[in-house]
Amino acid sequence: MIVLSVGMPRAGSGWHYNIIHDLMDAAGYDEAREIREKYKLQKILTEVNCNIGVLSLRRLAMVSLPALMGRDFVLKAHAGPTTWSQTLVSLGLLLPIYIYRDPRDAMLSAFEYGQRSTAKGRPNFFSKLSNFDETLNFMADYVDIWAEWMKEKNTLTTRYEDLLIDYDAEMKKLLKYLNLDENEEKYQKVIEEYRPGKAEAGQEGLHFFKGKIGRYKEAYTNAEQDQIRERFGSSIQKMGYEL
Repeated sequence: MIVLSVGMPRAGSGWHYNIIHDLMDAAGYDEAREIREKYKLQKILTEVNCNIGVLSLRRLAMVSLPALMGRDFVLKAHAGPTTWSQTLVSLGLLLPIYIYRDPRDAMLSAFEYGQRSTAKGRPNFFSKLSNFDETLNFMADYVDIWAEWMKEKNTLTTRYEDLLIDYDAEMKKLLKYLNLDENEEKYQKVIEEYRPGKAEAGQEGLHFFKGKIGRYKEAYTNAEQDQIRERFGSSIQKMGYEL
């Protein structure tokens, strides 16, 4: 079985992945990094968090081999579902979990993160975003991906904001979806380790910088907010956020 932790960029996806990874590690899952090395998957899985990238036939076939041999592990992705991922879900080989965030806050976070990294001389994936229009176009693609995941009936979905505001309720849903006993101490230990607020104490794996809800209201001008509403305002409302 492959548990796939998918997320909108800058939507707490690193935090969510680490929670899922450590829960499944406690449940006896294999370490994905070891799977990456043993099965020569370095070209399709990133070194740090085993991000598979696009869910193509080739990539999914390669990671399915160890799964078919009885190995269980957790992978990460930001991509949308495909016919091939849907096939693996129907076969019981893939269990997807998707997290998203108000796109306005996510795009602001992506832009700021890229700019900070560039200023430090360590450019990253988001450093290519140099202005509002580029960031808007960037996030529009992930809003489309959100729409695709919301159509997937066998996918557990959650909002970053709900994870912050009602962490315990979201953890109960996650444990139930993963078929893990919420009363077992080993799972509760993981949940406590990643509880919101631990980031302030320097807890690794949460990937917070600001992480506040609604920061876009102060950062974007009225004209920029109008552009966002025109571009994907209906999707924002469907996500449950106010315009």
